[in-house]
Amino acid sequence: MAKLVSIIGMVMSGLVAILFLADLAAGFPFARISIAADIGFVLSSLILAYMSWSIMERPRPTAAKPRE
Repeated sequence: MAKLVSIIGMVMSGLVAILFLADLAAGFPFARISIAADIGFVLSSLILAYMSWSIMERPRPTAAKPRE
């Protein structure tokens, strides 16, 4: 389940990055109203992608074995 959430986070961050990079480059779909907001959303989507990737690569904790 955690791996699925990480993958969904990476996909969503990619979509947000593409959306705001398109606005920054071509002025579509938001007519380039705020360049600072475009840059902020792109940076935050890159941070989300990095965090999702690092969580997905982390090994799962194992249950402690009872002492005998």
